[in-house]
Amino acid sequence: MKPALVFIGFMGAGKSTALAAARDAGLQTTEIDELMEKAFGKPISRAFEEDGEEAFRAREAEVVGEFLETADGGAIALGGGSVLSERVREALGRHIVVWLQVDAREAWRRIARSDRPLASNAEDVERLLEERRPFYEPLADAVIPPGDRGLISRAMPSLTRLTKLPAGTKLLWATSASGEYPVYVGPGLLGAGSWPLAGRRFCVTDESVGPLFADRLEPLAGRVVLPPGEKAKTMAEAERVLRELARLGMTREDHVVALGGGVVGDLAGFCAHLYQRGVPVVQVPTTLVAQVDSAYGGKTGVDLPEGKNYAGAYQLPAAVLADTATLASLPPEEMAAGFVELLKTGLLADGELWERTRALIELGPAQLAELVFSCALYKCEVVAADERDAGQRAVLNLGHTVGHAIEAASGYERYRHGEAVGLGLLAALRLSDAPDLRDEVRSVLERHHLPVTLDSAIAIDPVLDALQRDKKKTAAGVGFVLLSEPGAPQIGQLVDPAKVRAAVEELY
Repeated sequence: MKPALVFIGFMGAGKSTALAAARDAGLQTTEIDELMEKAFGKPISRAFEEDGEEAFRAREAEVVGEFLETADGGAIALGGGSVLSERVREALGRHIVVWLQVDAREAWRRIARSDRPLASNAEDVERLLEERRPFYEPLADAVIPPGDRGLISRAMPSLTRLTKLPAGTKLLWATSASGEYPVYVGPGLLGAGSWPLAGRRFCVTDESVGPLFADRLEPLAGRVVLPPGEKAKTMAEAERVLRELARLGMTREDHVVALGGGVVGDLAGFCAHLYQRGVPVVQVPTTLVAQVDSAYGGKTGVDLPEGKNYAGAYQLPAAVLADTATLASLPPEEMAAGFVELLKTGLLADGELWERTRALIELGPAQLAELVFSCALYKCEVVAADERDAGQRAVLNLGHTVGHAIEAASGYERYRHGEAVGLGLLAALRLSDAPDLRDEVRSVLERHHLPVTLDSAIAIDPVLDALQRDKKKTAAGVGFVLLSEPGAPQIGQLVDPAKVRAAVEELY
């Protein structure tokens, strides 16, 4: 039996619209609410009123569970509360589960004039959604955010592509002001035989990653190889890449493939933005930092002698393929440094992600795939609300203000990016007057063998000077992201320079 596409989500999330898109794609469809009305011989609202919710849920578990256990392909839309049944959740394991997201305000706007027995007002909707949300995300193989009525139709080819990709692959449909794109996360994606974009592929990679994985991206029309490390992220290297793409004959119908870590992703995306006034880029991140953070959201750029990422552009990827199996090629020090972005995201998101991150001891393959997807989901939600960094996206800079200054002051040689950001987190939490949280984060960093003190060979004044050149500085000064408790970041906070110096001094 073939797996079905099963749409789950809260009432008003758009499951009927999703089924219509599935029918247009040639799939046979089933609306579970219709099955339930047949089973009861009356509308669902009357079944709730006359039989009660407990009886309804018991019958729902039987009807829906049996249907899912025997379904052979097609597309199915579950009722909003079907996932409350353990039998239903177990039966979903053999299918491709698509979670259609919706917030409480939008859900109530959509259903306010309908007859919903459990949601007669906005307060009911908010309470029920909070109760059910913890069931939706763990079940999801694909996550579709809120959007216009055509969004699910545009995402449908990527959803159906999941059937051709390795088991365990998850899909996130990322959206923001400039566009939308599929994000695939899972082990074994490279070389799986399914590519998300038409046209010839021109790979930009580095000397370390290319020999390991570039062959899995064939057919490639050309390769451009960078030296490894942050020192490659310069205007001179960008010019060399652009000229090499021109020499190879790349056209606007082709696309760039950025294969590597954050440096490759930033530089290749920047060059894609510039080449012939813009060509698509597919991000293929191979480091934990890139898979958790930098591959998403479209920020690209290079460093100048005056500061990190001083020249750049926004270039949303056409797709992201995060093959978590590539992480096995990284040395333990690189994995540990990448963990800092996980930790930062957990601090920002709070809830289950913070609990999983703070308790993480080993970076095992299964855990990593789940954590990478959760972090990608969080970042893409932030970017969707503020793609061009005009406000809330600044939360993602937690720990980066001091971290980038440390990188610059040490010539990008002493610390990996994640190591510097870890030190930056400690400084940010000191500035936030959160001593207990700082102590806990320090303990977590130590557990992963990450530095918690600055090398005494790096003088404090160059760090503070570099901090004053932070690219987000305004006429008012450098704005910090502060965090008094997990899940409560404050952006653009101006801090007394004496306190900044003391927080950095404390790192020595």
